[in-house]
Amino acid sequence: MLVAKVVGTVVATVRSDGIDRPTYLLVEQCDTHGAGKKKHLVALDTVGAGPEELVLLSQGSSARQTAVSDKRAIDAVIVGIIDSVEEEGRETYRK
Repeated sequence: MLVAKVVGTVVATVRSDGIDRPTYLLVEQCDTHGAGKKKHLVALDTVGAGPEELVLLSQGSSARQTAVSDKRAIDAVIVGIIDSVEEEGRETYRK
């Protein structure tokens, strides 16, 4: 899994994913402090993430193992909203 920050939304009215009313978000991969790495992805939101929130991102075949994305043309899915991160005994992020 990757850590990413929600930086925008993506609207696509014509799609082949077969998902009813999906929400796609633009996310930027980031470090455990929330600093962006300038690498962006479009991810299916399955948890109701909001702007600027840090999220857990699953990619590849793992992204197709949720109830919503099973056997769909999905490469990245948001599977969690991060509340806090502790690294080497120190808290590096808190929502």
